[in-house]
Amino acid sequence: VQLQASGGGLVQPGGSLRLSCAASGRSVSSYHMGWLRQAPGKESEVVAVIISSGGSTWYGDSVKGRFTISRDVAKNTLYLQMSTMEPEDTAVYYCAADLRWRTDKWYVGPANYRGQGTQVTVSS
Repeated sequence: VQLQASGGGLVQPGGSLRLSCAASGRSVSSYHMGWLRQAPGKESEVVAVIISSGGSTWYGDSVKGRFTISRDVAKNTLYLQMSTMEPEDTAVYYCAADLRWRTDKWYVGPANYRGQGTQVTVSS
């Protein structure tokens, strides 16, 4: 599966932004899919996941209640709606496919299906 993320940019604190991830090669419903982010000097963090079968969702504590992950199977696209954004949300955001749960964390599967990343900056 090939993934192409878009929609990043500069937003003020408290503002909103929507990221999109166009998939090709496989359906967005074929895998557990999600969004990761990496801020400078920090480890990569999975922030949201949508389950392949049924479409239930999981969120990291840092974004719960503010971010919403969704997918449009007809358009074969994954989304991340971000609201009430904070400076701490500043990072490069990646969409990923084939996420796996192990112990107490989500990981990207061994094929490392992820898009190229889109920069999100929250600043006044």
